[in-house]
Amino acid sequence: MDSKVYQLPMSTEFRKVLVIDDEPLVRQSIAVYLEDSGYDIIEAQDGQQGVELFKSNLPDVVLCDLRMPGMDGLEVLKTMTEIAADTPVIMVSGAGQINDVVEALRLGALDYIVKPVTDMAVLENAVANALRRHELEEQNRSYRKELETANAELERNLELLQEDQEAGRRAQIQLLPEPQAFINGYRFQHVIVPSLNLSGDFIDYFQISDRFTGFYIADVSGHGAAAAFVTMTLKSLINQPLRDFRSGKNEAIIDPATFITELNQELINANLGKHITLFYGVIDNDLSTLDYCVAGQYPAPIMVNNGRVELLTDGGFPVGLFEWASFENRQVSLAKDFKLLMVSDGWLEVKSADSHLEGEAYLYDYVMSHGIDVENLMYPVKKYPEDTLPDDVTVFYIKKE
Repeated sequence: MDSKVYQLPMSTEFRKVLVIDDEPLVRQSIAVYLEDSGYDIIEAQDGQQGVELFKSNLPDVVLCDLRMPGMDGLEVLKTMTEIAADTPVIMVSGAGQINDVVEALRLGALDYIVKPVTDMAVLENAVANALRRHELEEQNRSYRKELETANAELERNLELLQEDQEAGRRAQIQLLPEPQAFINGYRFQHVIVPSLNLSGDFIDYFQISDRFTGFYIADVSGHGAAAAFVTMTLKSLINQPLRDFRSGKNEAIIDPATFITELNQELINANLGKHITLFYGVIDNDLSTLDYCVAGQYPAPIMVNNGRVELLTDGGFPVGLFEWASFENRQVSLAKDFKLLMVSDGWLEVKSADSHLEGEAYLYDYVMSHGIDVENLMYPVKKYPEDTLPDDVTVFYIKKE
């Protein structure tokens, strides 16, 4: 095995290494070297004692000689695998023991080192590699468990939707934020009117930290239970990066383009058969800025800022369609008169019959004529015949207080 530079775990303190070798000089030289590197060393002079110490101490990694009197290394490996199969074991073998090495690897040994160990850095790298790999496996198991739990919750929610549409509607409403809220100096307000009992439109706003506030508006392709199920999935997929930020693992949740890129891959991997248009923004209280990313959201949000009224027409691809899709961040400085209006495309379909304008032009003209006010924006919706809406309608409004 060639010596290589390897990044050690952040701390080796209290990492227990069990060294099993019947040659006192070899065992002690390994123990002294690894102790100097910060490891907690447990020594065993033969296989039987090694197994007993393994049971009582449950070390993080084991270094075991292959050839020992009495219980040899292969027997030790088999026994330890039965006790705790996840513990990484590194076999120490003589140069002529290749057949035993192959058998040890087949039985579950993680690595091997050839005697005599002339370069202790090789041995230290092997221990560090074993610990790092064990950590990654533990993280993967934890992630899989979290994913299985989330999938189980989503499956239960889907069953609920299929069994009882009204119960499904109540479950979906519970995932929505309060209709009106004040977060970090900004007022958030929304109204969602589904065309069916369940909505494919979804919004959320949440405090990321004392400095950052996140929000989004999303529109799932299609209607009904399937679209509503995807909105519930979206909520679940956003909660994880939010927890990761708060625990210091990563900052994707405050970087809209990175966050949407990861969300795009998650939805493609989930193979839900749906795509989502999305506008995601993060308000930075310290800098008074808005970072946002557009993923095919239509119509474009309307922003009032520093006396200007403009459509944030940045396009972008919907999430959940193309693996190659790329997403970009935009940033604006927020003035005292900052307001942001987002509506779903369903709002455009209930426009006044006497207007000759279409699409975003109609939305812009309506705002210029009536101002940004939720009650005014809901007026065309209220005039529409009840239970005959052509699409879900969402009005979402943010104002700097």
